[in-house]
Amino acid sequence: MTTTIIAFLLCLAGFVLVGVLSHRYAQGSSSDYLMASNSVKPWLAGLSAVATNNSGYMFIGVIGYTYTTGLPAVWLMVGWLVGDFIMSSFVHRRLRERTDSTGQNTFPGVLANWHGTDFRHYRRLAGLVCFIFLGSYAAAQLNAGSKALHVLFDWPLWAGAVIGAFIVIAYCFAGGIRAAIWTDAAQAIVMIVAMFLMLWVAVDHLGGLGATWQQLNEVSPDYMDVWPGAVAGLASPWGPALFIVGWLFAGFSVVGQPHIMIRFMSLESAASTNRARIYYYTWYVAFYLAANSVGLLSRLLIPESDSFDPELALPTMALDLLPPVLVGLVLAGVFAATISTGDSLVLACSAAVTEDAMGKTQKLWRVKTATLTVVALALGIALSGPQNVFDLVVISWGVLGASFGPLLLVYVLGYRPGEGLAIVMVLAALAAVYGWTRIPLLAEYYEGMFGIVVALAVFAGARMLGLCGPRKGE
Repeated sequence: MTTTIIAFLLCLAGFVLVGVLSHRYAQGSSSDYLMASNSVKPWLAGLSAVATNNSGYMFIGVIGYTYTTGLPAVWLMVGWLVGDFIMSSFVHRRLRERTDSTGQNTFPGVLANWHGTDFRHYRRLAGLVCFIFLGSYAAAQLNAGSKALHVLFDWPLWAGAVIGAFIVIAYCFAGGIRAAIWTDAAQAIVMIVAMFLMLWVAVDHLGGLGATWQQLNEVSPDYMDVWPGAVAGLASPWGPALFIVGWLFAGFSVVGQPHIMIRFMSLESAASTNRARIYYYTWYVAFYLAANSVGLLSRLLIPESDSFDPELALPTMALDLLPPVLVGLVLAGVFAATISTGDSLVLACSAAVTEDAMGKTQKLWRVKTATLTVVALALGIALSGPQNVFDLVVISWGVLGASFGPLLLVYVLGYRPGEGLAIVMVLAALAAVYGWTRIPLLAEYYEGMFGIVVALAVFAGARMLGLCGPRKGE
């Protein structure tokens, strides 16, 4: 166990060192702290976006969900990636162009000033939404890391959250978003190596690909049925289709996530967005396939029982199958996933507290003070109880995607909604997501789908009533 801990701590020390080294390029301004002075290379932005997107949700949540659900869980990947790709095809470049033209440092700031306007009330509302749900999302990442440490080292559940919080503070203070992006790239490499290492060892332990496939088909009659009709709650004829469409909307929601979009906003130029997307999707597909595969294999290696938490499948497998040094590497991969998202969420939340709440660029010391406050609040949420990582992430993701994605889509299509309509779209999305979560029949479907549809319906209704400005070219 000592060897495992040393290997784990050495990997974490390497991540912190990469982040601290970024301080050499810091320019001492809030713009550089939050946007890296728009100087990020495409490959760094792509890998960073993957690491930020593939958080503890992927290492802990998706693997646990696949353990329980079986092959139908692959539709999360298919729907998510297709939806993400469709939206990014015409959003990323336009968003980067508007970042230049508006001169803003935050995602809500760009939306509030998209057409040269200054939607102050909208921006404050958007900042409040970011503060609440990015903070909850960050807490889920700290909670995911705590679960892994608890299984592997038998440390108390608070230990991982505290360690993660201190690491995030260390390199966020050193270099802001630049430190986060640099460490994300390093963490993305460790994450993919850890996942494929676990996959290779598990298949070998089970007797090879043929024997593994045979055993998977013996788990239950529906476990390897690719159609998601066997998922709990999907018994109705329209259930499986709605399940798939729901995760398509989850992919649409990527463009509404401030902590991911800031990577593309920080690119060195609008012309480099397509290159960043190539790195992003290549890495993303490989990682998601590996996560689903590990989730399936974990069901064969770890017996299902009432006392076992499926979200602990990966660290449990590592402990059972790998030598101590490699256990440390896998754990570092899990922690890399949680930290790479946690730092981005904290920085985006800090910007919401300062720049979006105030409506203008703030001094660096105020933004850093907000960073400390946000980390403290996220740590408090993580320590307050055993939240389910998968559920907490999906709800936060749904709210953020439904709040910001529809307005961004309306903008890139050339429409010019007023501030009042933009605010109503956000409020309608929030109400729709909340209402969706109150209906038990819909619990298995992505919460943000209804919020996106309702927000777009509000816009369409306002457009029909002549309450929206003319589309560009009309």
